[in-house]
Amino acid sequence: MILPEDCQTMTEVRAGVDEVDRQLVALLGVRFRFMTAAARIKQDRRTVRDEGRKAQVIANARAEAATIGVPSDVVGELWERLVEGSIAYEFDRWDEHRG
Repeated sequence: MILPEDCQTMTEVRAGVDEVDRQLVALLGVRFRFMTAAARIKQDRRTVRDEGRKAQVIANARAEAATIGVPSDVVGELWERLVEGSIAYEFDRWDEHRG
């Protein structure tokens, strides 16, 4: 993949963005597999939602974004949605595992 700094055309930019998106989706697939593992391991459905852990995950993402010069407010919003979606997914997996 060409580096962003080396792009000379919008075709190159778009190809780079598309490749990064494919990689992000693949990583999200791994992340959701961890949610499946969490649902399998947790014995009590009430422990699926952990507001303290949610806040920590979002804060970690925001801090990492700030460290690398990415807008932390945007990352915070994305991670809010990601974590909520992950919690919903984990609830579904927990119910399937126990149901």
